[in-house]
Amino acid sequence: MPFPRIPNVLTIAGTDPTGGAGIQADLKTFSALGAYGMSVVTALVAQNTRGVDSVHPVPADFVAAQIDSVFSDVRVDALKVGMVHTADVAAVIVDRLQRYEVADIVLDPVMVAKSGDRLLDETAIETVRDRLLPIAKIVTPNLPEAGVLLGRGTPQTFDDIRDAVRALHQLGPSYVLLKGGHLKGSSSSDLLFDGKDLIELKADRIETKNTHGTGCTLSAAIAALLPGQSSVEDAVKQAKRYITDAIRKSGQLDVGHGHGPVHHFHALWPDHIQERAPYD
Repeated sequence: MPFPRIPNVLTIAGTDPTGGAGIQADLKTFSALGAYGMSVVTALVAQNTRGVDSVHPVPADFVAAQIDSVFSDVRVDALKVGMVHTADVAAVIVDRLQRYEVADIVLDPVMVAKSGDRLLDETAIETVRDRLLPIAKIVTPNLPEAGVLLGRGTPQTFDDIRDAVRALHQLGPSYVLLKGGHLKGSSSSDLLFDGKDLIELKADRIETKNTHGTGCTLSAAIAALLPGQSSVEDAVKQAKRYITDAIRKSGQLDVGHGHGPVHHFHALWPDHIQERAPYD
């Protein structure tokens, strides 16, 4: 049944001043998929398409205050947690989400930027694994993140992925979407697991350097779509199609000199804009 109203979706994450990842990418994704976006900032990140220059953590008590401000006033239909950066921030997020009894939580365990820069403090890994994962509706790690969460090496084969997705599910989330983009091959396959069924989600691998913010965008898309779908599986499948098209159309943008962003508004903007007229 369609959601009877425009969903309000909250992202709790770090920033990206160039707009390709983090909160900025999440808000673009929410808007592109018809949700009203809100945000809580966990860290101010000086980064661009080439890499991360500096991270300025937001104090945990102020993260809590931001969350309280949202929930004291606005109905939240779904929520995404991205970069938490520190153990204190991770702990306060868990406290608030349990206090407000949030059901539809999408956890993207952001650990390393596309450039290789670390975005999660070593001390926070345990808190994310032991406290955030068990309250998530769905967790969306890539292969290196799965290896860190499980305390083992990065999965190297699809058999490794099947084993890892089961092990991740035992940590407590209702669903695990393990992203296989780091594997080689002509297709990019992800694996969705609900504790019973393994569902492989395939897409053609697109040769492009424009992959900045792909994980943020996919998890944000799932959060935006969850309220309007009859199942998590349907939301994930639609989100997968959205990010695939956003990557495919990324060449229409000219942003930065490193790993460029995906095209969040690929379905809404004309392919060729010859003239921009002012609004009447």
